[in-house]
Amino acid sequence: MTNSLIALVVRFNFADAAAVEGFDALVAETVEQIREREPGTLVYATHTVEGEPLARVFYEVYASRDAFDAHEQQPHTLRFLAEREKFVDSFRVEFLTPGAAKGMPA
Repeated sequence: MTNSLIALVVRFNFADAAAVEGFDALVAETVEQIREREPGTLVYATHTVEGEPLARVFYEVYASRDAFDAHEQQPHTLRFLAEREKFVDSFRVEFLTPGAAKGMPA
């Protein structure tokens, strides 16, 4: 496994406001667990999308592929991945290779 910084962006789309509300509650619970238990997760930022109330975007940065893999195996992440299916209409994941930046970990 490689130990270079990795990042990803995930866009979630929802059918209605009730789905967004349920998803946002699930996200709040999950982010608290990530904050407390995942030192290798450097950034886990969730965003609303201006002008698109039925969309959310996540930006995630991990210290290494190992840190990302550890994140994916956490009980709170596994719960999030299973439970999100109740709410999400569609989603898209894009893995990124970090380039020149300000504010990114070295």
